[in-house]
Amino acid sequence: MSRAVVAAYAACALIWGTTWYAIRVCIGDGGFPTLLALALRFALAALVLLPLAIRTRSRPTGATWAWLVLAGILDAGGYLLVYLGEERVSGAVAAVVYGTQPLILALGLTAVRLERLTRAHVVGAVISLVGVVVLFLDRLDVSARQAVGLAMVVGSVVVSTAYSMILKRHAGRVHTVVATTIFIAVTALVVGVVALIAGEPMPWPPPPGPSAALVYLALVGSVVAFLAYFWLLERTTLLVSSTLVFVYPLVAIVIDALFERELPLGPRAYAGAAITLAGLAVSLRRPAAPHARSVRDKVRG
Repeated sequence: MSRAVVAAYAACALIWGTTWYAIRVCIGDGGFPTLLALALRFALAALVLLPLAIRTRSRPTGATWAWLVLAGILDAGGYLLVYLGEERVSGAVAAVVYGTQPLILALGLTAVRLERLTRAHVVGAVISLVGVVVLFLDRLDVSARQAVGLAMVVGSVVVSTAYSMILKRHAGRVHTVVATTIFIAVTALVVGVVALIAGEPMPWPPPPGPSAALVYLALVGSVVAFLAYFWLLERTTLLVSSTLVFVYPLVAIVIDALFERELPLGPRAYAGAAITLAGLAVSLRRPAAPHARSVRDKVRG
C-alpha cells in the first residue's frame, strides 16, 4: 500500500471513530433534535462540497447518476438508523456492532461476484468479529431500549454495506469530488424531508457544545471523511476498506473512556481490542510473492 492509501485509511478510521461520540454530544441533553441534527449536518456538508464539484467541470454520465442517487438514499436510511439507535446505546457500543460489516459484505460480494474473497480476509474477519464480541460483552448493559437501538444499528450496517458495493462498482466513473457531492446532497435532501415532516423545532440560541459537534460532523465527519473514503475505494478493494469498522470501536471506546466516562476500560476491553487488531493485521497482510513462495516451498521440500 502507498503512503497516500495508508493516510486515507488512517484519516477515515480516526475521524469516523470519533463521530460516534460527536453524534451523542450533538443530539444529547440540551442538544439538537435527532432528525434536525442529521439534516443540518448533511446540508452544511453539501453546501461546502457544491462549489468544489462545480470547479471540477466533471459530470456523471448515463446510469451513473441513478446509482449515485440510490447510494445517497441508502446512506440517508443508514444514518437515520444510526442516529435513532444512538438515542438508546452509547457511541462505543454502536461502533462495536459495526464490526459485523465485513462478514455481511463477504456474503454480498460472494452473491454478486464483485470481488474475490481470500482466505486471509475470511480468517481476519472472523478473528476481528471475535474481538468485537468481546468488546461488545464488556460494554453492553442489556435492556429492552438498548436492544431496539442495537437492532437499528445492525440495520444500518446492512444498508451501508449495500451502498458501499454500489459506490465501488459505479462511483469510479466520475470525479471523486463530484461523486461525493451528489451522494451527500441526496442524503441531505432525504433526511431534510424526513426532518421537515417530523416538524422538530430548531433550538435557539443554538447550544454551543452541540453546535460545535454539528460543525465537526459536517465538515470533518462528512466532507473530509467521505472524500477520503471515495478516494480510497478507487485505489483499494472493498474488503480492505471494510476493515475500517474494526478500528472504529477501538477509537470510540477510548473516546468514551476519556469524555463520556460511562464505563471504564477493563481487562476484557483491552483483550477485545487486541483481538480486533490481530484480525485486522491478518486481513491486510500481503500474500507472499510468487518467487518467495517457490523458494519457501523448496526449503520445505
